[in-house]
Amino acid sequence: MSKLLASLCLVFPVLGWADTTLKIATISNGDMTIMQQLSDRYEQSHPGVHLQWHVMDDGTLRKTIYSSMEGNGERFDVITVGTYEAPLWGEKGWLAPLNNLPDSYDVNDLLPPLRKALSWHNTLYALPFYGESSMTYYRKDLFAAKGLSMPAEPTWQDIQHFAAELTDKSKGIYGLCLRGQPGWGDNVALINTIANAYGAQWFDESWTPTMNTPEWRRVLTDYVAMVHEYGPPDTVDNSFGQILRLTAQGECAMWVDSTVAAGLLTNPQISLVADKLGFASAPHDITRNGSHWLWAWALAVPANSSQREQAVDFIAWATSRGYIQEVAKVVGWGSVPPGSRQSTYAEAGYQALAPYAKQVLAAMETASPETPTLNPVPYQGIQYVSIPGFDQMGSQVAQNIANLLTGKLTVDETLSANQQAVLDVRQKIH
Repeated sequence: MSKLLASLCLVFPVLGWADTTLKIATISNGDMTIMQQLSDRYEQSHPGVHLQWHVMDDGTLRKTIYSSMEGNGERFDVITVGTYEAPLWGEKGWLAPLNNLPDSYDVNDLLPPLRKALSWHNTLYALPFYGESSMTYYRKDLFAAKGLSMPAEPTWQDIQHFAAELTDKSKGIYGLCLRGQPGWGDNVALINTIANAYGAQWFDESWTPTMNTPEWRRVLTDYVAMVHEYGPPDTVDNSFGQILRLTAQGECAMWVDSTVAAGLLTNPQISLVADKLGFASAPHDITRNGSHWLWAWALAVPANSSQREQAVDFIAWATSRGYIQEVAKVVGWGSVPPGSRQSTYAEAGYQALAPYAKQVLAAMETASPETPTLNPVPYQGIQYVSIPGFDQMGSQVAQNIANLLTGKLTVDETLSANQQAVLDVRQKIH
């Protein structure tokens, strides 16, 4: 047994549960794959505990878990949720409260914005596996060739100006790559940050939908123009993964998206531009409120699990400081789950491999889910609205915007359809 594994056993002692199988529902991505690969260490230190993995893509995971929470599907002992679901499901009583974590877990080491976002009434209902905000990636070499200089805190007008200068589709260079694939966690996540920066919002203080305002018209007009003039032709099919590949291949001069991409794009084994990337904050406009998002994929335990004690022990292990140290030892500091613990950003090894670390931490710490817009609103949340039913209304708005991109709807028709979609869902729920 390694010294580090031995230390993990001191933090999470061998409990000797007999013949326990924990059914784990999680998302298919690189960080979760590493967790699966290292989970044999947990099984070694917990004889009798067996981990059964159910790995799904984003959309399938959300549908499967929601059905399970309503009692209509397969039951799980550990589920992967986001900052949207955790407080809402905690309020519903669907998730086990995490009040009795051992002192060795060091809850205070969790980044405060994420700890708050995963809580309901100051009680944690999920533990962050990794966290993210959004930022601007840009090709320093292309900027230098054009004599351009990226500000540390660009505006959307700056981005449009740079995109116009850098786009050269004859050479396969797109000035700006943005998400277009429909989904409340896909195109709407990005577009909401533009909307917040432009002074748009989903509701006024009386909960009246405000999706057809002049501010929203400007958001949609600028978004379509940026995509059509400076982006790849298949934007409506592009989400994080597709644009990550384009950027890593050197085809995107700029990309505004998740901070999680930083570690991947600076890895020379998978990125052709690893030594050419610069980092800036996500763009703002008339306000910085809500201009960069806050998200975490987190692990939670359904309240209906018959193995809650064992499940809580596992998620504490998988989100612990010791687990991060184990990933650093086995895979390298460049592969540790980012954005979850303050101690990660104090590690010299991480700082040496992550030139973007300070910017990511600043983005996480300055995200403003409690004041997401220029004007007061009755809701919280940046790239989503933290209310029941947003997943439904957000999905409809996302499809309307995708139809706008492909020419099936005009801007006026999209504004009207979005207003009606939000109104219909809101009335249905209330």
